[in-house]
Amino acid sequence: MDMRTPASMPRRFARSAGAFALAAGLLALALGGGKLPTVAAQLTGQNKPPSDEPTKTISVQVRLVVEAVTVKDKKGNPIDGLSAKDFTITEDGVAQKISFCEHQTLPETAAPLPPSPAGDDIKIYNRLGRTQVSAESAGQIKYKDHRLLALYFDMSAMPPEDQMRALAAAEKFVRKDMTEADLLAIMRYNAGSMDVLQDFTADRNRILSILETMVVGEGQGNDESVSDDSSTDTGAAFGQDDPEFNIFTTDRQLAALQTATEALSRLNEKKELIYFSSGLNLNGIDNQAQLHSTIDAAIRSGVSFWTVDSRGLVASGPLGNATQGSQGGTSMYTGGAATSLTTRFELSQDTMYALAGDTGGKALLDNNDLEQGIVNAQHSESNYYILGYYSSDTVKNGKFRKIKVTVGPPQEDAKLDYRVGYWADKEWGKFNTADKERQLEDALMQGDPWTDLTVALELNYFQMNRAEYWVPVEVKIPGRELALAKKHGAESTVIDFVDEVKDDYGGTTESNKTDTIPIKLSDATAAEWAKRPIDYHTGYTLLPGKHTIKVLARDDVTGTIGTFQTSFIIPNLVKETKRVPISTVVLSSQRAAASEALFNASKGKEQAKEVAADPLVQNGLRLVPSVTRVFSRTRSLYVYLQAYEETETPSPLIAFVTFYQGQTKVMETQPLEVSPLANSRLETVPLNFTVDLAKLQPGKYDCQVTVLDPAGNKSNYWQAPIMVVQ
Repeated sequence: MDMRTPASMPRRFARSAGAFALAAGLLALALGGGKLPTVAAQLTGQNKPPSDEPTKTISVQVRLVVEAVTVKDKKGNPIDGLSAKDFTITEDGVAQKISFCEHQTLPETAAPLPPSPAGDDIKIYNRLGRTQVSAESAGQIKYKDHRLLALYFDMSAMPPEDQMRALAAAEKFVRKDMTEADLLAIMRYNAGSMDVLQDFTADRNRILSILETMVVGEGQGNDESVSDDSSTDTGAAFGQDDPEFNIFTTDRQLAALQTATEALSRLNEKKELIYFSSGLNLNGIDNQAQLHSTIDAAIRSGVSFWTVDSRGLVASGPLGNATQGSQGGTSMYTGGAATSLTTRFELSQDTMYALAGDTGGKALLDNNDLEQGIVNAQHSESNYYILGYYSSDTVKNGKFRKIKVTVGPPQEDAKLDYRVGYWADKEWGKFNTADKERQLEDALMQGDPWTDLTVALELNYFQMNRAEYWVPVEVKIPGRELALAKKHGAESTVIDFVDEVKDDYGGTTESNKTDTIPIKLSDATAAEWAKRPIDYHTGYTLLPGKHTIKVLARDDVTGTIGTFQTSFIIPNLVKETKRVPISTVVLSSQRAAASEALFNASKGKEQAKEVAADPLVQNGLRLVPSVTRVFSRTRSLYVYLQAYEETETPSPLIAFVTFYQGQTKVMETQPLEVSPLANSRLETVPLNFTVDLAKLQPGKYDCQVTVLDPAGNKSNYWQAPIMVVQ
């Protein structure tokens, strides 16, 4: 007998008080007097395990500096056999103690892997989603004696034909020129975000699988527009000057490159990033600042850019090729249009040349053999040494520190190649606006969690229509972990929240939100703040499937960060036929005003729209989900869920709440009969319970919600553990 659908359940219940007792009796009879087995509850958790006692920590500030040094003799041959005692390192003229020295052996004449025929059967993997660049763990030797090549495709800066050439060149290299010493990673910039599609791997089949499944044509519409004499005459009315928007476009491309280099900084070895693009144009001082920041990050991370112009050798007419319309105007006849077109093309290559030249790489320009750009990067790496030392200067002033490496006799005449310095870290108080934004982006990008702040989260789902679901997200941070600063004569603090939801299969960002919450407290309430949590909520409209959510919180006074990331599944309730379709169940002991600023990520019209869609808002009050599932006997417990009846003749549903300790039933509410809402396409049945917890003794319980459909001969249940305190 199916315990969720008892065979003895009648087809139709009379709408009377006796129906409740009969339904409960049938369910108890079907279960044999026992309780239902536990099922998974909606997503709830936190980024570090709870502890009754505060954790005691010892903070030690050290800065490990890693240098990749190439040592060659007068003939250009690598010199082997050196150790730490053969090197001398100074930082700003102060000698440093070398903590480790590791020799990387990369044969320049390594034989390529057996060629992979173009017609072979490439396995398409189930998941080609966004991943991370993983560093070596303690005791693990993963990248030693390997050449690290990262293929970076700027899809927004390449038209479809250039994308095809770039992907074909990468595929040709993987099939014919990849050696046993090579590890490849694949990165992509598209629609404003940088994704790591594949971490460093020697699995040629996996690399080819990703290259062959990348979508040609994606990212279009995000590239720059032109407003000089070379621009196409579209007949549009005069508007805002396009270069003002191009500044932000190029900034995003360069910032994404910087994010890629900082992701690679977790690896101590030398890294080569092969950047495929159809040119980059700098438009103003802001671009120059971002260009310098990107180059500095690459040098600091030990990354060399090898830029490849995917346009190849261009031979077009003076006024452009047939892919664009004519310019129009007198510039066509004065030569101004041809001059602007040529100048713009050269400037786009100058930026790529600067990226490569300033980081130790080379630019491949005006060459149809795009694969040669990857081969050049491959041949550039030979034997080198990794030297590491802990800097004696622990001051976080953000200044540039000059490094000098020398080799003692008998190799004092050897030629050394290494980075000449790095920028020191900054203290939080010295961060500017750009530094703060960069910290948030890095924390959101990294796979490792940040646990300086405790972040607890719960999310639920409610069906909006046959296709979409509303997913409210509740985040809580202990107030005692936030620093309060005296500002304008009152206790205050500021909290930054960033959250994003991605498709767990393809890694596509489905939605993201940012919010800055200032908190001001009087002297009377500031002392009580340590007893209160910060409640923050937001919501998303999502489709059924598997998703990943990441929430980041930062205390703007101290710069401490906490992150929470996990995957969750939204079921397709439309396909549920065996059981009563129900939403997740919300347990709460608090109702707050829906307009409370601290409780909402949205403002204005967006907030009003979310409030209207949020089923947790009733009569101007919002039900605040309990993330910890701990409830006091002095307050009532609110239980809320929705059931759905997509039938021609919907009938009332019966529901009740039961509390168990072990196998013993401790308390059960009176059965509740509820009819579907009027004018509801889904025949939504809202189920509200208010439970007096004073009837329960302090302790742990299993809270179970049971929903019966007497007419449809179906049932469903939900269960989760709770804690009742005095």
